Amino acid sequence: MAAAQLATATDAPTLEAEVLLAHVLGRERSFLYTRPEHMPSTAQIAEFQSLIEQRRQGQPISYLTGEREFWSLPLKVGPATLIPRPETEHLVEIALRLDLPCDARIADLGTGCGAVALALASERPDWDILASDRSDAALAVARANAARLGLEHIQFVHSDWFGALGPHAPFDLVVANPPYVAVGDPHLDWGDLRFEPRQALISGTDGLDDIRRITSTAPGYLKAGGWLWLEHASQQTDQIAHLLQGAGFDRQEPQRDLAGQERQSGGRLPGPSARPARNNPP
Repeated sequence: MAAAQLATATDAPTLEAEVLLAHVLGRERSFLYTRPEHMPSTAQIAEFQSLIEQRRQGQPISYLTGEREFWSLPLKVGPATLIPRPETEHLVEIALRLDLPCDARIADLGTGCGAVALALASERPDWDILASDRSDAALAVARANAARLGLEHIQFVHSDWFGALGPHAPFDLVVANPPYVAVGDPHLDWGDLRFEPRQALISGTDGLDDIRRITSTAPGYLKAGGWLWLEHASQQTDQIAHLLQGAGFDRQEPQRDLAGQERQSGGRLPGPSARPARNNPP
């Protein structure tokens, strides 16, 4: 039985076996219950067995199916992109709470598969959203997701953080889920992280190299009163607060995920156009 084969690889072996079988059949999971008499073809059985073995070896199920849901959006993902995680949806929630202009200019740095930019575009169609990444392969995935979802008004730019964004600045808000794992962190040998792109995970000996670059450079690309919000590891909150304050940002209260961990930090540049956050902190 496929679920039994996955028992040592996941906490939800039956669910994942059903997800993989439905993927092979090109059907929803409900089909497995409404049509239990359906017999897969020989080719489908072989594909299913191959996927079960790959999952048993640790391959992320999202890479095997090529899809992950984020903000209720079905996103294509692959080895060139991180797998979007539920805690990153809090970054979207924060952005939507800010009292930004109806035609706000937003930059999503390190967009990966486009998760944050696409979620914001789906909620605020009048916002002018730019999504950047230094990986051409990741940008190709993000563009394809935008096309599939009919959100093609997003502008995609190949850029190493702010490197190519000068002509597009200034922004009302910059958001980023940058690499923040330290070199040698043991978590890199656990679960899905073993298979995700290292350049999207690792950032120097303390995990803060990219966040230092973003916080120090962001003021030159933001409007007066503009915002910067970042996702990070829970133990990095104090260091990031210091970086934000050193760059001239008025620090906001860090935001917690559903597990109570501080995972997002941000600040606002002083200026005449500064606007308060709605319900900040939540």
